[in-house]
Amino acid sequence: MAKEKKKRRPWIQNFLNRYRMVIINETTFEEKFFLRISQFNFIVLVTLFVNFIAIGSFFLVAYTPLKEFIPGYTSLSIRKEAIRNTFLLDSLSVEFQKQDRFIQSMKSALTGEVDWEENSLLNAKDLSPELLISDNALIEADSLLRLEVVQEDKYNVIPNDLSNVNYLLYPPATGTISQKYDPDKKHFAVDIVLKENAPVMAVAHGTVIFAEWTAETGHVIIVKHDYGLLSVYKHNSYLEKSQGDLVKAGEVIAKAGNTGEFSTGWHLHFELWIHGYSVDPTDFVEF
Repeated sequence: MAKEKKKRRPWIQNFLNRYRMVIINETTFEEKFFLRISQFNFIVLVTLFVNFIAIGSFFLVAYTPLKEFIPGYTSLSIRKEAIRNTFLLDSLSVEFQKQDRFIQSMKSALTGEVDWEENSLLNAKDLSPELLISDNALIEADSLLRLEVVQEDKYNVIPNDLSNVNYLLYPPATGTISQKYDPDKKHFAVDIVLKENAPVMAVAHGTVIFAEWTAETGHVIIVKHDYGLLSVYKHNSYLEKSQGDLVKAGEVIAKAGNTGEFSTGWHLHFELWIHGYSVDPTDFVEF
Protein backbone atom coordinates (compact mmCIF):
# COMPACT_ATOMS: atom_id res chain seq x y z
CA MET A 1 0.00 0.00 0.00
CA ALA A 2 2.81 2.37 0.84
CA LYS A 3 4.41 1.72 -2.54
CA GLU A 4 1.14 2.55 -4.36
CA LYS A 5 0.85 5.85 -2.48
CA LYS A 6 4.43 6.64 -3.38
CA LYS A 7 3.64 5.93 -7.04
CA ARG A 8 0.61 8.25 -6.98
CA ARG A 9 2.48 11.15 -5.42
CA PRO A 10 4.63 11.99 -8.45
CA TRP A 11 1.54 12.18 -10.68
CA ILE A 12 -0.33 14.43 -8.27
CA GLN A 13 2.80 16.43 -7.68
CA ASN A 14 3.33 16.93 -11.39
CA PHE A 15 -0.31 18.01 -11.71
CA LEU A 16 0.20 20.61 -8.99
CA ASN A 17 3.72 21.64 -9.95
CA ARG A 18 4.00 25.19 -11.18
CA TYR A 19 5.53 26.11 -14.47
CA ARG A 20 6.92 29.43 -15.49
CA MET A 21 6.17 30.95 -18.86
CA VAL A 22 8.57 33.77 -19.73
CA ILE A 23 8.56 36.28 -22.58
CA ILE A 24 12.11 37.53 -23.36
CA ASN A 25 13.37 40.20 -25.71
CA GLU A 26 15.24 38.28 -28.38
CA THR A 27 17.81 41.01 -28.89
CA THR A 28 18.63 42.00 -25.33
CA PHE A 29 17.43 38.83 -23.63
CA GLU A 30 15.57 41.07 -21.23
CA GLU A 31 12.68 39.41 -19.42
CA LYS A 32 9.48 41.23 -20.35
CA PHE A 33 6.78 39.04 -18.87
CA PHE A 34 6.46 35.80 -16.96
CA LEU A 35 3.58 33.71 -15.70
CA ARG A 36 3.64 30.98 -13.10
CA ILE A 37 0.91 28.40 -13.60
CA SER A 38 0.26 24.77 -12.82
CA GLN A 39 -1.64 22.23 -14.87
CA PHE A 40 -4.48 22.42 -12.37
CA ASN A 41 -4.67 26.20 -12.60
CA PHE A 42 -4.54 26.02 -16.38
CA ILE A 43 -7.49 23.62 -16.50
CA VAL A 44 -9.47 25.82 -14.08
CA LEU A 45 -8.75 28.94 -16.13
CA VAL A 46 -9.71 27.26 -19.40
CA THR A 47 -12.93 25.95 -17.83
CA LEU A 48 -13.85 29.39 -16.50
CA PHE A 49 -13.04 30.99 -19.85
CA VAL A 50 -15.22 28.50 -21.76
CA ASN A 51 -18.09 29.00 -19.29
CA PHE A 52 -17.74 32.76 -19.58
CA ILE A 53 -17.87 32.57 -23.38
CA ALA A 54 -20.91 30.24 -23.26
CA ILE A 55 -22.84 32.35 -20.75
CA GLY A 56 -21.91 35.58 -22.50
CA SER A 57 -23.02 34.19 -25.86
CA PHE A 58 -26.33 33.05 -24.37
CA PHE A 59 -27.16 36.48 -22.94
CA LEU A 60 -25.93 38.20 -26.09
CA VAL A 61 -28.23 36.11 -28.26
CA ALA A 62 -31.20 36.04 -25.87
CA TYR A 63 -31.37 39.75 -25.06
CA THR A 64 -30.09 41.44 -28.22
CA PRO A 65 -31.36 41.63 -31.83
CA LEU A 66 -28.66 39.11 -32.81
CA LYS A 67 -31.12 36.30 -32.09
CA GLU A 68 -33.11 37.28 -35.19
CA PHE A 69 -30.17 36.16 -37.35
CA ILE A 70 -30.35 32.60 -36.02
CA PRO A 71 -31.85 30.31 -38.71
CA GLY A 72 -35.32 29.14 -37.76
CA TYR A 73 -35.80 31.68 -34.99
CA THR A 74 -38.97 33.81 -35.10
CA SER A 75 -39.00 36.97 -33.02
CA LEU A 76 -41.97 38.09 -30.95
CA SER A 77 -42.62 41.06 -33.24
CA ILE A 78 -42.67 38.76 -36.28
CA ARG A 79 -45.09 36.41 -34.53
CA LYS A 80 -47.35 39.34 -33.61
CA GLU A 81 -47.21 40.59 -37.19
CA ALA A 82 -48.09 37.11 -38.45
CA ILE A 83 -51.09 36.92 -36.12
CA ARG A 84 -52.20 40.42 -37.15
CA ASN A 85 -51.89 39.50 -40.81
CA THR A 86 -53.93 36.36 -40.20
CA PHE A 87 -56.78 38.37 -38.70
CA LEU A 88 -56.45 40.94 -41.49
CA LEU A 89 -56.63 38.21 -44.12
CA ASP A 90 -59.72 36.81 -42.45
CA SER A 91 -61.34 40.27 -42.43
CA LEU A 92 -60.45 40.76 -46.08
CA SER A 93 -61.95 37.38 -46.89
CA VAL A 94 -65.22 38.34 -45.20
CA GLU A 95 -65.21 41.71 -46.96
CA PHE A 96 -64.52 40.00 -50.28
CA GLN A 97 -67.51 37.71 -49.74
CA LYS A 98 -69.71 40.73 -48.99
CA GLN A 99 -68.47 42.51 -52.10
CA ASP A 100 -68.97 39.39 -54.19
CA ARG A 101 -72.52 39.08 -52.91
CA PHE A 102 -73.12 42.76 -53.69
CA ILE A 103 -71.82 42.29 -57.23
CA GLN A 104 -74.02 39.24 -57.69
CA SER A 105 -77.05 41.20 -56.49
CA MET A 106 -76.20 43.95 -58.97
CA LYS A 107 -75.91 41.37 -61.72
CA SER A 108 -79.29 39.96 -60.73
CA ALA A 109 -80.77 43.45 -60.68
CA LEU A 110 -79.48 44.15 -64.18
CA THR A 111 -80.38 40.82 -65.77
CA GLY A 112 -83.48 39.97 -63.73
CA GLU A 113 -82.14 36.48 -63.14
CA VAL A 114 -82.47 34.96 -59.68
CA ASP A 115 -81.37 31.48 -58.61
CA TRP A 116 -84.35 30.29 -56.60
CA GLU A 117 -82.41 27.38 -55.11
CA GLU A 118 -79.83 29.70 -53.57
CA ASN A 119 -81.95 32.80 -52.89
CA SER A 120 -85.21 33.39 -51.13
CA LEU A 121 -87.44 36.43 -51.38
CA LEU A 122 -88.02 38.72 -48.46
CA ASN A 123 -91.32 40.41 -47.74
CA ALA A 124 -91.74 43.65 -45.90
CA LYS A 125 -93.55 41.80 -43.12
CA ASP A 126 -90.46 39.68 -42.53
CA LEU A 127 -88.11 42.66 -42.29
CA SER A 128 -87.09 44.01 -38.93
CA PRO A 129 -85.10 47.11 -37.93
CA GLU A 130 -82.29 44.77 -36.85
CA LEU A 131 -82.05 43.34 -40.37
CA LEU A 132 -81.83 46.74 -42.02
CA ILE A 133 -79.25 48.13 -39.63
CA SER A 134 -77.24 44.95 -39.12
CA ASP A 135 -74.31 46.32 -41.12
CA ASN A 136 -74.20 49.58 -39.15
CA ALA A 137 -73.99 49.04 -35.42
CA LEU A 138 -74.77 52.44 -33.94
CA ILE A 139 -73.49 53.83 -30.69
CA GLU A 140 -75.98 55.60 -28.45
CA ALA A 141 -74.88 59.15 -29.32
CA ASP A 142 -74.93 58.41 -33.02
CA SER A 143 -78.37 56.83 -32.70
CA LEU A 144 -79.79 60.04 -31.22
CA LEU A 145 -78.32 62.07 -34.07
CA ARG A 146 -79.70 59.68 -36.67
CA LEU A 147 -83.11 59.72 -35.00
CA GLU A 148 -83.17 63.53 -35.27
CA VAL A 149 -82.23 63.38 -38.95
CA VAL A 150 -84.82 60.70 -39.64
CA GLN A 151 -87.57 62.78 -38.09
CA GLU A 152 -86.68 65.55 -40.53
CA ASP A 153 -86.88 63.18 -43.53
CA LYS A 154 -89.90 60.88 -43.65
CA TYR A 155 -88.70 59.25 -46.85
CA ASN A 156 -86.04 57.18 -45.20
CA VAL A 157 -85.57 53.43 -44.90
CA ILE A 158 -85.10 53.70 -41.15
CA PRO A 159 -88.35 54.16 -39.22
CA ASN A 160 -88.47 57.16 -36.91
CA ASP A 161 -90.55 55.20 -34.42
CA LEU A 162 -89.28 51.68 -33.83
CA SER A 163 -92.42 50.78 -31.92
CA ASN A 164 -94.51 51.44 -35.03
CA VAL A 165 -92.44 50.17 -37.93
CA ASN A 166 -93.40 51.67 -41.27
CA TYR A 167 -90.94 51.51 -44.14
CA LEU A 168 -91.79 54.18 -46.70
CA LEU A 169 -89.69 55.37 -49.59
CA TYR A 170 -90.17 58.30 -51.90
CA PRO A 171 -92.22 57.32 -54.99
CA PRO A 172 -89.89 57.00 -58.01
CA ALA A 173 -92.59 58.31 -60.35
CA THR A 174 -96.26 59.23 -60.53
CA GLY A 175 -98.24 56.87 -62.71
CA THR A 176 -100.28 53.70 -62.95
CA ILE A 177 -98.84 50.26 -62.26
CA SER A 178 -99.29 48.16 -65.41
CA GLN A 179 -97.54 45.04 -64.14
CA LYS A 180 -97.13 44.10 -60.52
CA TYR A 181 -94.31 42.34 -58.76
CA ASP A 182 -94.65 38.65 -59.67
CA PRO A 183 -91.74 36.38 -58.70
CA ASP A 184 -93.54 33.33 -60.10
CA LYS A 185 -93.18 34.86 -63.56
CA LYS A 186 -89.69 36.12 -62.71
CA HIS A 187 -90.85 39.72 -62.81
CA PHE A 188 -88.98 41.20 -59.85
CA ALA A 189 -90.24 44.74 -60.28
CA VAL A 190 -93.26 46.92 -60.82
CA ASP A 191 -93.87 48.55 -64.19
CA ILE A 192 -95.26 52.08 -63.97
CA VAL A 193 -96.89 53.61 -67.05
CA LEU A 194 -95.56 57.14 -67.57
CA LYS A 195 -95.66 59.89 -70.10
CA GLU A 196 -92.74 60.45 -72.41
CA ASN A 197 -89.75 61.91 -70.54
CA ALA A 198 -91.64 62.00 -67.23
CA PRO A 199 -89.29 62.60 -64.29
CA VAL A 200 -87.88 59.55 -62.46
CA MET A 201 -86.83 60.27 -58.89
CA ALA A 202 -84.60 58.60 -56.31
CA VAL A 203 -86.51 56.81 -53.56
CA ALA A 204 -83.98 57.72 -50.85
CA HIS A 205 -80.60 59.31 -50.29
CA GLY A 206 -77.76 57.36 -51.85
CA THR A 207 -74.95 57.03 -54.38
CA VAL A 208 -75.27 56.15 -58.05
CA ILE A 209 -73.26 52.98 -58.61
CA PHE A 210 -74.38 52.22 -62.17
CA ALA A 211 -75.55 54.51 -64.94
CA GLU A 212 -75.12 52.88 -68.34
CA TRP A 213 -76.88 51.60 -71.42
CA THR A 214 -77.81 47.92 -71.80
CA ALA A 215 -79.27 46.32 -74.91
CA GLU A 216 -82.12 44.60 -73.05
CA THR A 217 -83.18 47.34 -70.63
CA GLY A 218 -81.96 50.54 -72.26
CA HIS A 219 -80.70 53.33 -70.02
CA VAL A 220 -80.35 51.87 -66.51
CA ILE A 221 -79.46 53.62 -63.28
CA ILE A 222 -78.86 51.91 -59.95
CA VAL A 223 -78.64 53.76 -56.64
CA LYS A 224 -77.06 52.27 -53.53
CA HIS A 225 -78.66 53.44 -50.31
CA ASP A 226 -77.81 52.80 -46.68
CA TYR A 227 -78.54 49.54 -44.88
CA GLY A 228 -78.11 47.23 -47.88
CA LEU A 229 -80.79 48.80 -50.08
CA LEU A 230 -80.50 49.00 -53.89
CA SER A 231 -83.02 50.73 -56.14
CA VAL A 232 -83.02 49.98 -59.89
CA TYR A 233 -84.60 52.11 -62.63
CA LYS A 234 -84.75 50.68 -66.19
CA HIS A 235 -85.93 51.66 -69.71
CA ASN A 236 -85.15 55.35 -69.23
CA SER A 237 -84.81 57.69 -72.19
CA TYR A 238 -82.15 59.84 -70.54
CA LEU A 239 -80.03 59.68 -67.39
CA GLU A 240 -79.62 62.84 -65.33
CA LYS A 241 -76.95 61.38 -63.05
CA SER A 242 -73.64 59.60 -63.56
CA GLN A 243 -71.83 56.90 -61.65
CA GLY A 244 -70.52 58.22 -58.33
CA ASP A 245 -73.04 61.05 -57.99
CA LEU A 246 -74.77 61.59 -54.66
CA VAL A 247 -78.55 61.90 -54.83
CA LYS A 248 -81.25 62.92 -52.38
CA ALA A 249 -84.70 61.45 -51.87
CA GLY A 250 -87.04 62.85 -54.51
CA GLU A 251 -84.25 64.18 -56.72
CA VAL A 252 -84.72 63.62 -60.46
CA ILE A 253 -82.19 61.09 -61.67
CA ALA A 254 -83.60 60.12 -65.10
CA LYS A 255 -86.36 60.65 -67.64
CA ALA A 256 -88.89 57.92 -68.36
CA GLY A 257 -88.46 56.21 -71.69
CA ASN A 258 -89.09 53.25 -73.95
CA THR A 259 -85.57 51.98 -74.47
CA GLY A 260 -84.21 48.46 -74.58
CA GLU A 261 -85.35 45.26 -76.27
CA PHE A 262 -87.57 44.26 -73.34
CA SER A 263 -89.52 47.52 -73.24
CA THR A 264 -93.20 47.40 -74.19
CA GLY A 265 -93.95 51.12 -74.07
CA TRP A 266 -93.27 54.30 -72.15
CA HIS A 267 -92.87 53.14 -68.59
CA LEU A 268 -90.50 52.71 -65.64
CA HIS A 269 -89.31 49.27 -64.61
CA PHE A 270 -88.58 49.73 -60.90
CA GLU A 271 -86.87 47.17 -58.63
CA LEU A 272 -85.87 47.08 -54.96
CA TRP A 273 -83.19 44.84 -53.48
CA ILE A 274 -82.30 44.53 -49.80
CA HIS A 275 -79.14 42.69 -48.75
CA GLY A 276 -79.05 40.96 -52.13
CA TYR A 277 -82.68 39.83 -52.05
CA SER A 278 -85.48 41.03 -54.30
CA VAL A 279 -88.49 42.58 -52.51
CA ASP A 280 -91.87 43.88 -53.60
CA PRO A 281 -91.59 47.67 -54.08
CA THR A 282 -95.26 48.18 -53.19
CA ASP A 283 -94.45 47.11 -49.64
CA PHE A 284 -92.19 50.14 -49.31
CA VAL A 285 -93.57 52.74 -51.72
CA GLU A 286 -97.02 54.25 -51.96
CA PHE A 287 -97.58 54.62 -55.70
